[in-house]
Amino acid sequence: MGEIGRVRVEDSVQGGVDVLSSSDDMASEADHLVVLVHGILGSTANWKFTAEQFVRSLLDKVVVHCSDCNSYMLTLDGIDVMGERLAEEVVEAINRRPGIQKISFVAHSVGGLVARYAIGRLYRLPSRKDQEVCQSYLYDENSRGSICGLEAMNFVTLATPHLGSRGNKQVPFLFGINAIEKVASRVIHLIFRRTGKHLFLTDMDDGKPPLLQRMVVDWGDLYFMSALQIFRRRVAYSNVVHDHIVGWRTSSIRRNSELPEREDSLSEKYPHIVYEELSNGENVDKCTDFAGFTWDYQLLEEKMVTALSSLSWEKVDVSFHNSIQRFDAHSVIQVKDFLIHSDGADVIHHMIDHFLT
Repeated sequence: MGEIGRVRVEDSVQGGVDVLSSSDDMASEADHLVVLVHGILGSTANWKFTAEQFVRSLLDKVVVHCSDCNSYMLTLDGIDVMGERLAEEVVEAINRRPGIQKISFVAHSVGGLVARYAIGRLYRLPSRKDQEVCQSYLYDENSRGSICGLEAMNFVTLATPHLGSRGNKQVPFLFGINAIEKVASRVIHLIFRRTGKHLFLTDMDDGKPPLLQRMVVDWGDLYFMSALQIFRRRVAYSNVVHDHIVGWRTSSIRRNSELPEREDSLSEKYPHIVYEELSNGENVDKCTDFAGFTWDYQLLEEKMVTALSSLSWEKVDVSFHNSIQRFDAHSVIQVKDFLIHSDGADVIHHMIDHFLT
């Protein structure tokens, strides 16, 4: 345990790192758990700057938990395995603090997919009484279910490949060359193991559709979409350019035709935020077979876009094109290391300034 200014850091025996106010009185008032989930080959250290900014800005309102159950090489075990581990860690974090009433997730890169899997496991159906309230057309937040008994507030992703990495230009460093992209889809498991298969949608365990396709419906005992739907806010921050790992289309959950024209900064306060959009959710026929198997990746991507777009999203486009740090945009958007990724600080402040508490 250590202190930095008014921020206290606690290493948990069960895993993860809690960051909270250095004042016990203030910490006791916090009823909102914010879970930070890092990306591939990452660790809790990647969230040092963000965690401290959260606690300093929302001093007596939040406890920040930096997930540690999938650090480093464990991020290669697959999105499902990581999601199960994260779900267990979140339950332990909740049990340590009985005063917690609300929960949010902030995730970077592949961590966004891991968090989407975890909430599908943590989703709790509404009680019979709450269902009766819902059926009587009286609005009640609890009638929609909960995340492990807590009110679902913010689900925020930073440069997350929501549509996977297999489509054209979804991994920019492959240069959009079809032949190279095809080869990558066949060998990615040699580098990133099961996680690579999930990202490139080449997993077909026991004849099931690829995991990312299953994650746009409620599948078996995993309520992926029901869980995502109950969050008051869903926010996707995306790099417009210079993210060589995660493309703009997959991180912003858009079709090519929906990508906006690139613009300059919207404000002096947030110099790297170039576009903001609120999508209210599309009308989708619930009978549509989103999980039906297909070999056609373009059709598969369209199914995922359609399903995820049935929910409202705040889409925030980020550009570091004028920054000397631009070529590491995938890490800058998270401020993975403040010494070399400091230009992303305004993105983190934008996220915190708009956070529901």
